[in-house]
Amino acid sequence: MRLTPFVLCLGLAASALPVAVVGQRPDDQIAPQSLALMKQGETLLAQGKYVEADDALETALAVDPKNRAAFTVMARVAIKEKLFGQAIRLTNKALALEPTDRDALAVQGEAMVELGALPRARDNLAKLQKLCGTAGCPQVAVLSTAIAKGPALAAAKAPEVPKKN
Repeated sequence: MRLTPFVLCLGLAASALPVAVVGQRPDDQIAPQSLALMKQGETLLAQGKYVEADDALETALAVDPKNRAAFTVMARVAIKEKLFGQAIRLTNKALALEPTDRDALAVQGEAMVELGALPRARDNLAKLQKLCGTAGCPQVAVLSTAIAKGPALAAAKAPEVPKKN
């Protein structure tokens, strides 16, 4: 009877300890089926079939939600469809999984440029330059070119409509 409170406290402390789950995979292991669907989505994107590419990439994410490359490719599809806000949201999901994902930072920067958010795009460029170091990487070149070119969406003028009184 005197040991009951002690045993209950010990059991509570033991249940609060973290324990590894046997069936859980490490973050860096992505399901092969998800990778195959992602490659299929990239191929469809290159062919200009955006709806089919989006479907394949959504299926890849349903198979393995930790496939951050699929989020990045989906963001590229969204940019091609001129859905820049959606592209930023998708790259945010990829960056939530891996904050130093260079491709996601570059694609997000491109979408920000198209929306006219040049200061935020320059922040992404600075992050990329810090990650790549002196060696440089292709993502830095792509994003700096997009920043230099400027936003195509903001530069486009609306067609003039004759005014009616």
